[in-house]
Amino acid sequence: MERLGTGIGWRPEIADAVERMPGIDWVEAVAENLCPGHLPESLLRLRERGVTVIPHGVSLGLGGADRPDEARLTALAERAEALASPLVTEHIAFVRAGGPLTASAHLEAGHLLPVPRTRDALDVLCENIRIAQDALPVPLAVENIAALLSWPGEEMTEGQFLYDLVDRTGVRLLIDVANLHTNHVNRGEDPVKALDELPVEAIAYVHVAGGFERDGVWHDSHAHPVPQPVLDILSELVSRVTPPGILLERDENFPEPGELERELEAIRGTLEKAGAAVETVGPTLRTPVSPDSPVSPVGTETDPARQHLALAQTALLSALVAGTPVPEGFDRVRLGVQARALAAKRADVVAKVAAELPEILAAAYRPAFLAYAQGHPMAGGYRRDALDFAEHLLLAGRPEDPETRRRLRYWWLERSGPAPLSGHPAARFARATRRVLLRR
Repeated sequence: MERLGTGIGWRPEIADAVERMPGIDWVEAVAENLCPGHLPESLLRLRERGVTVIPHGVSLGLGGADRPDEARLTALAERAEALASPLVTEHIAFVRAGGPLTASAHLEAGHLLPVPRTRDALDVLCENIRIAQDALPVPLAVENIAALLSWPGEEMTEGQFLYDLVDRTGVRLLIDVANLHTNHVNRGEDPVKALDELPVEAIAYVHVAGGFERDGVWHDSHAHPVPQPVLDILSELVSRVTPPGILLERDENFPEPGELERELEAIRGTLEKAGAAVETVGPTLRTPVSPDSPVSPVGTETDPARQHLALAQTALLSALVAGTPVPEGFDRVRLGVQARALAAKRADVVAKVAAELPEILAAAYRPAFLAYAQGHPMAGGYRRDALDFAEHLLLAGRPEDPETRRRLRYWWLERSGPAPLSGHPAARFARATRRVLLRR
């Protein structure tokens, strides 16, 4: 693999600043925010200058019980080809649960949730990654995630889990040192031990990001400066291997460009002090799977493990987003922290994708949405969630102020589309809902 060097997460809010920033060799963009036929002009200009652009997926759910969705894999492949990317990246996480495997309602987390470090979960993850590798035109690297909670009955450490994953699939790793710090604070896991156990030669590149601690819990916000403990873990990693690239992530609460540049300089300084230079070419991307590795063909071999994992993940996600009982063995307090964090993130994202809602509802938006979220799990994307939230308020005769309610009703009617023509019960319900709202 060609060297990557020093990079930064490309976001529309800082696109102009990234283009002007000195010393940027590559950028990473959230894959789901890109349309291959209508790529942002900023990314096209960067590509013309020879800056590498890597699509970073967040919705594939490789750690989930279901096999990867073909449409999502196709979309990720299209983005890699449109950007001429040398690789694509995703997460070792599950993001949805329920559905046919559990004969229960489909649930969306809207967040990256940890996979249990068990043999069954590893079998499922390995098969899912092999499916993804076969569908993608370029190599795949997967990222370790930050977590607020731990699964009971885990059989491996994170380092052991990742080592076996690489050994069995040949997948590359995207190591996020901020996530290692998060897991140190939240789960008591030693980042140095994790680095000792990692197959560091499989690292494709490294993420560095900031967060904050509140009441003994570290929140991986990507909205705060990179703290010294994260740089210390980066130093530990670089003392073991020179990765092909280092990338600074920032997703919101964007500072002035000068502050981002100073963070990049701090990262470069950490690398120099560790006696390594990120410009050095790292290992090649593809590691062949050993002939002796227990690789099974894609098929039905993992179905029992999938069933078991599906039930466990559905129970956990339902407790987090639907208020069902906490599964046995989980820390109730920590699970409550995670549930509140998920609801808060959901409110924030809905406010971004449907910016008119907080404008219409003003100060009432956030408390109203958090109350709604307690009994209404997200079953689709965030845009669908925004429409469902508005519909819920209107059917309840809210907001109480007539003018505010009129504006909300107009917003909902304008975006919910024409009444379905089908005779399906759901279509009849939708028509009835529209008639009710039209009368209000």
